[in-house]
Amino acid sequence: MKRVFLIVLDSFGIGNAPDAAEFADKGANTIKTVSASPKFATPNMRRFGLFNIDGVDCGEKEKKPAAAYGRYFELSKGKDTVSGHWEIAGVVSEKPMHTYPDGFPPEVIAEFERLTGRKTIVNKPYSGTQVIAEYGKEHVDTGALIIYTSADSVFQIAAHEDVVPLEQLYEYCRIARKMLTGEHAVGRVIARPFVGTEGNYTRTPNRHDFALLPPEPTMLDDLKAAGREVIAVGKINDIFAGSGVTDAIPTKGNTDGIAKTLAFADRDFEGLCFVNLVDFDMLYGHRNDIDGYAAALTEFDSWLDSFLPKMRKDDVLMITADHGCDPGYPGTDHTREAIPLLMYGRNVKPRSLGTHAGFDGISRIVKNYLM
Repeated sequence: MKRVFLIVLDSFGIGNAPDAAEFADKGANTIKTVSASPKFATPNMRRFGLFNIDGVDCGEKEKKPAAAYGRYFELSKGKDTVSGHWEIAGVVSEKPMHTYPDGFPPEVIAEFERLTGRKTIVNKPYSGTQVIAEYGKEHVDTGALIIYTSADSVFQIAAHEDVVPLEQLYEYCRIARKMLTGEHAVGRVIARPFVGTEGNYTRTPNRHDFALLPPEPTMLDDLKAAGREVIAVGKINDIFAGSGVTDAIPTKGNTDGIAKTLAFADRDFEGLCFVNLVDFDMLYGHRNDIDGYAAALTEFDSWLDSFLPKMRKDDVLMITADHGCDPGYPGTDHTREAIPLLMYGRNVKPRSLGTHAGFDGISRIVKNYLM
């Protein structure tokens, strides 16, 4: 019974993307930034060969790595969650998804307000925590929805859970998702609920992403069609709009995500357990929190102490990322970086995998093994 646990450390880039300058990200290097923190300790991933990967110029190299290790460059014309994950699953996005550095056009906002019956405020690129700090009171007082975007292809709706119940917020997102196609086909519509009082607003774990359907079948669809299970842990189900997923397991952050992944190590299944750990990106990368990012990596690496003994003889563990988000780089946006691949299991020969163009090479490895 073959099982693959493919874990995406969301935004754990390793620098050195050859086209980083085209994205204004020259010199961005997430791993180098966070590895300098006193909170950083990843002995398991070091043992796997993390610091032996081509181009990684930090950390202590392992004399005899226990895993296969390599570096992958993105081909898709973006540095966002959706294009990164789609490419990991075999779909390269030749055109960048629409972004809105000046906010959404008036006709888009007017149509959204007509369809929802609610007024909106802000409509600019914003930090998610800053936007609720600055506009949370106005939203609470008026009921107007906070609409904002970022450097990514996203339409984000923030609302206080006492003002807009969660299911109502999700319905507004579904309305936006149906509306934002064609000319304005953003990659994701994201519900951003928050709670608290003025001066103390905080986002809740009830975020929900509504992504476009991938433009063609992915690794998930192929595995499902072949009779394999495809277990989506975290926001994987959202990123692929449910396509190819046989079991969707939502999570409330990294700690919850790794706990649920550990539970699947005890479950009989044949196929893929595809995991996204979002806190690296959402809580630490975008907030320039170097120590928080490093501590989260330390938590994940420590969790491997519990997971590895549960691996069965035909299991394969794959650890990778979807883009960078260097918390020490100017700004708060994703960064165009290479991603690592660490691959471990009894059937995996420890070796250097070298450097590859295209995250889609990961999908070929998974399908070759499971199909």
